Amino acid sequence: MFFRQFVLTSLGHASYLVGDPGSGEAVVVDPRRDVAGYLAAARAAGLRVAYVLDTHGHNDYLSGVTEVLGAGAVTALGFEGAGLGYPHRALGDGDEVELGPVRLRLLHTPGHTPEHVGVLVSVEGADRPELLLSGGALLAGSVGRPDLLGGAEQARAGALDLHRTLHQRLAWLPDELTVYPTHVAGSLCGTGIDKASSTTLGRERRANAAYLAADPEAFAAELLRPDHLPAVPPHWRRLRPQNLAGPRPLGGAPTPVALPAPAAARAALGGALVLDVRGPGAFAAGHVPGSLNVPLDGGFETWAGTVVGERDRTVLVADAPDEVEAAAWGLLRVGLAAPAGYLDGGVEAWRVAGQPVATVARLDAATLLDRAGAGAVQPLDVRQPGEWAEGHLAGARLLTAAEVPDRLGELSRSRTWAVLCHSGYRSSVVASLLLREGFDVATLGGGMARWRAAGLPVVAG
Repeated sequence: MFFRQFVLTSLGHASYLVGDPGSGEAVVVDPRRDVAGYLAAARAAGLRVAYVLDTHGHNDYLSGVTEVLGAGAVTALGFEGAGLGYPHRALGDGDEVELGPVRLRLLHTPGHTPEHVGVLVSVEGADRPELLLSGGALLAGSVGRPDLLGGAEQARAGALDLHRTLHQRLAWLPDELTVYPTHVAGSLCGTGIDKASSTTLGRERRANAAYLAADPEAFAAELLRPDHLPAVPPHWRRLRPQNLAGPRPLGGAPTPVALPAPAAARAALGGALVLDVRGPGAFAAGHVPGSLNVPLDGGFETWAGTVVGERDRTVLVADAPDEVEAAAWGLLRVGLAAPAGYLDGGVEAWRVAGQPVATVARLDAATLLDRAGAGAVQPLDVRQPGEWAEGHLAGARLLTAAEVPDRLGELSRSRTWAVLCHSGYRSSVVASLLLREGFDVATLGGGMARWRAAGLPVVAG
């Protein structure tokens, strides 16, 4: 059997290529939108991608299912109750697909979503299954969140379904079975996901709180605690319907064009959004006025989807051409338009051309403590509720980064906001958005990690 895992750390996403060298057939499971890597890996192994499958309708990224379908004679597989809008072979719970002696068995594992399936991979003649592709049901050290599709009652029903999936539907599988999830560390589709990109059923049964909670109602109540789940980024609302219908095929890789500083300035004046993908320190030291900062080195897809509009035309600012390509694919993965171009020569070329450069005030921990105590700045904590509960600044306002775009009206424009997160990534994203909207803004350099290292006081709870 051929098996390969593809991990995209910026999205907290894993996808899979499973094949049989004898028959030459393979399946891609939960593909992201840039599918060339799967096809190249299959060719290198002497395989042909014959099937493609999504374990569920994803909220956090646009699927590459239709891209794979456009790559040749490929059949999409899908759960019969998923309501998929693209051509596919419908399968029920327990149905199998054969790749020579390799068997793919679909297991209906609802909870994260109602139509969710896992893929149990076995080899004919073996005394035990090879592995389980668990999608968003069972994660390493966690489980998929059940609250993404509706209100409180639907979330509770999803949590109870998830409990049944873990304690009943998967109960017959052996402890030794290796589990490969789709959501890995960095994903907001679960809380407290371990850094390992795989696990075993036995490990999860011994240590995962989802398996330790025998009572379904107690499990649901704990899983759905308001301070347990991360805030939902706004773009997630539109991605799942597109994935169930079948995303529009791209038809090729993005090709952003190099724009000299005057041309980039004209594009910005014409309504293009300047998206700076450099790190927070470089952005604070000098950037194109009005640009948004979503550093490429971090959760780029999640936060680009949060602050960039679906119809925005973007001009990228990066340190190197390979970063431009990476950012372009990152935008496409979350359903945003490919960039119209990138600033040739970066901010230095912009500066040399005589264009204005803006900066962001970065406060050290001691300065923020003094200025907040004097009422000169208002700390704005953009971390998740769980992070806040572990310790925050006295007098700070909590507004998670994912919520800021929809709740700007709640922030006073007469105050100076000192934005902070754990390390400085999310605070730079939010600060750039507030600056673009005309707020007076500073950031806490190094974030709460630096604050704690300085031994400064925090409030728990």
